[in-house]
Amino acid sequence: MPLKAKDLDVYRKDERIGHKLLTPEERIKFIKPYLPTPPPPPSKLHKADAGKVRRGRIGVRRFLRRNFHLFVFTSIHFFFSLYIRARQAYHAISDRISSILKHHHHNPQLIESDVKHLSRLPTHLSVILTLEDGGRGLEKLLNDAADIAAWCASAGIPQLSIYEKTGILKGYIPEAHRAIGQRLQAYFGANYPLLTTAAPHVPPEETALPSHRLSDRNPPKKLSILFISAEDGRDSVVDLTKTLAEMSQRGKIETSDITMELVDAELSESVMGEPDLLILFSPHVELAGYPPWQIRLTEIFHVQDNKEVGYQVFKRGLYNYARAQMRMGR
Repeated sequence: MPLKAKDLDVYRKDERIGHKLLTPEERIKFIKPYLPTPPPPPSKLHKADAGKVRRGRIGVRRFLRRNFHLFVFTSIHFFFSLYIRARQAYHAISDRISSILKHHHHNPQLIESDVKHLSRLPTHLSVILTLEDGGRGLEKLLNDAADIAAWCASAGIPQLSIYEKTGILKGYIPEAHRAIGQRLQAYFGANYPLLTTAAPHVPPEETALPSHRLSDRNPPKKLSILFISAEDGRDSVVDLTKTLAEMSQRGKIETSDITMELVDAELSESVMGEPDLLILFSPHVELAGYPPWQIRLTEIFHVQDNKEVGYQVFKRGLYNYARAQMRMGR
């Protein structure tokens, strides 16, 4: 609001004589009409804002508009969690019923009858086991390895490789050999297969054939088990690459001689050959550092939502391998 000319003259006259024309009360009354409207007290301001927020929250449309993304996320999370729980429950119940109705009962004949109608079986089977935390982790690892070895021997699979990332089994080969041998005797009795356990760059452990079986007409079955770990994967490829590069620089080998066949032969000799089938007992495909070169054409099998080593997974892996079409990259 602009000052009136009359009021402006009075203010200037009062200022020239040292503010002695008007008393303090008159000066306040004089400038009060020209001051802005004061804001409301803080308490009243908070109450007004709270009322607006409260009225805004009451509106369903406004609430959904402000929290639409949260509503969509919660809905998706709820239905997906419900689906996962239902799927896990279905698989757990069906696997339990199947394991009860079709249990092998430590009988090699039952296992052999389960796979005898298959068109083919893997010559080299590989599995991935995981060391669990706790004091009984190694014991469970040995029991699982012994069970899988007995299943392979019963199904007629001559070679088994067991991958465990940390390599703890490679440090307990005599104990593993003894545990697997006892499990084979429990399955087969006196006619148990000949067992050989080894690891890359480690002398093998072999089971001697008893004297009373030397005269058997039918040669005994043989089962070869190889323990591998993460250090047999990328590290072996890197070491071989360095060795071939040094030999090429020193003129001991021509560059043209370094072929895929040479690399494959060297890695097969130093680590192992390529398995036909790799079975995972985890709920999803996780190779955990498995030697990459050896599984270029390997059939990989796992069961959804499975978390333990079981015969049903082993059998379903063999069934899946028999039905698989080997296109060899074509």
